[in-house]
Amino acid sequence: MSGSALLTGDALASSADAHVPLAISFDRAVDLVLDDVWGAALDLLAAATGIEILASPFMQRAYLAAVCIAVIGPLVGSFLVHREMAMIGDTLAHSAFAGVAAGLFVNGVFALTIPPLVTALVVAAAAALAVQALVDHAGTYRDTSLAIVLTGSFAVGSVLVTATDGGIAVGINAYLFGSLATVSRVNAAVLLAMSVAVGGVVAVADRPLVYVTFDEVGARAAGLGVTRYTQLLAVLTAVVVVAAMQIMGVILVAAMLVIPVAAATPVRGFKRSIAAAVGAGLLATVAGVTLSYWYDVAAGGTIVLVAIGVYGVAKAAVRVRRGNQTRKAGASSRTDVVDSGSSGTAESEATDAADSEGF
Repeated sequence: MSGSALLTGDALASSADAHVPLAISFDRAVDLVLDDVWGAALDLLAAATGIEILASPFMQRAYLAAVCIAVIGPLVGSFLVHREMAMIGDTLAHSAFAGVAAGLFVNGVFALTIPPLVTALVVAAAAALAVQALVDHAGTYRDTSLAIVLTGSFAVGSVLVTATDGGIAVGINAYLFGSLATVSRVNAAVLLAMSVAVGGVVAVADRPLVYVTFDEVGARAAGLGVTRYTQLLAVLTAVVVVAAMQIMGVILVAAMLVIPVAAATPVRGFKRSIAAAVGAGLLATVAGVTLSYWYDVAAGGTIVLVAIGVYGVAKAAVRVRRGNQTRKAGASSRTDVVDSGSSGTAESEATDAADSEGF
């Protein structure tokens, strides 16, 4: 064997050895978060409440995914809704579908093991930047650019699905409609990491994002990179879409960006409305995952139906409160009129009595 071959073999061996500690560290971090922290907390809650599904490792991962989605969905969706960009979530969801199809296609044709979530994230992020590029450089209206990217992405996905005689159609169904079975230990850990990353970026860029959201003209005048922050928001949306796709499915994933935010619109103050939207999202995802497990139905559809129910209750509560305020205002107005009339009558009687005595 030549010296160069020996050097190459040693280099490969040392590279493999270098990756071993990283893999071990990742596994230990996953065990720490999923078992020692999250799992232990739900085990204690199960023992205290007697709810057995809380002690199931499978459902513990599903609940962790639900909590992550409930936090990052409304967090990013609040900026989207107030900027009238709510439909970008649906566009990037269809782009993520193309990414999943591309990953499954490459794995099937070339016998590789690329995680479909990775290809979905790459394609969705590229689609987010493409939407903004069409608006900035092609002179296209935003809704037109969204329609172009949405239909083009779904077309690519459908072509890739059928290019293998439907061989990957079975594998892609879980991503289309969502499934609790897709939340493996690794996927749960990746989802948690993505959620922390999204939360950290929003926390750091909070002030510029709020400025750009509510006063784009003023932000431009102040020298802020409006286009840059718009692109950042689009990429964050892509991350949220890919993260939520495991449970929600491509078709319904955009719902968690919009419905909880819509339910929280009566709350005054942007930060308070975000907190209320997260609360609505938590109620929808946790209840939806639980009902999905009990009745063996699609998790994504169940979560969306619960979220719509929360929205309906919120709107009904606002109507009831306004009705009560209107009735109280009407009663107060009538009371003032009666009091004014009684006072006028008393004054008139006193005047008449004085006049008669003087006469």
